Amino acid sequence: MSDKHLSSQFDADLNAISSKVLEMGGLVESQIITAMQALNRFDVEIADRVIEAEHRLNLMEVQIDEECSNIIARRQPAARDLRLLMAFSKAVANLERAGDEAEKIAKRTKRILEDGNARTVNITEIKMSGEMAVNLLRHALDALARLDTVAAAQIMRDDKAIDEEFRAFVRKLVTYMMEDPRTISVGLDYLFIAKAIERIGDHAKNLAELIIYIVKGIDVRHVPRDQLEREALG
Repeated sequence: MSDKHLSSQFDADLNAISSKVLEMGGLVESQIITAMQALNRFDVEIADRVIEAEHRLNLMEVQIDEECSNIIARRQPAARDLRLLMAFSKAVANLERAGDEAEKIAKRTKRILEDGNARTVNITEIKMSGEMAVNLLRHALDALARLDTVAAAQIMRDDKAIDEEFRAFVRKLVTYMMEDPRTISVGLDYLFIAKAIERIGDHAKNLAELIIYIVKGIDVRHVPRDQLEREALG
């Protein structure tokens, strides 16, 4: 993920951290897929697997952060190498939070099943946005591995589709709850799940922003979306 250095050990250190970040990303992707399976199948045992595995992500975040700090202290990198290590630290924070969202989906699924009203609301948009969020995260990890700014720009465009699915579901949910107040409790649980999926898309978009930061040296976290895409493609 970086240019060759005079020190082969420095290259080895960067490659090792890169591999660990991508490994953590793969675990988060698996967590989200499993959480959506729990929701789609209304399966408590699958939901419990997601909840039990979440602590591993927390541990990986701390370990990778420590390794980034150690390399910075030992090597005193500059320019792109420093940006790369700083971006890795931010990337694992986003991945850990995406894992938290998967855990929220699993916990809310269990709560819905306990209430016994799982099938009173049509959740087509949630299922669709869940698939979109998994694909978006997968593409973001691929783009991070290749430091591909063109792919990063596409991820930012695709994140808008998840936002639109979320808004469509909220509108439908409001209609359900107005027509039948008995759906309010389960409807709110589904709303939290839909919001968790939208946040996963946001974390994938954040990874795309980090790719632009590494390659271009520009912080695009708070710039308008169209300008952000121009920076990615420019």
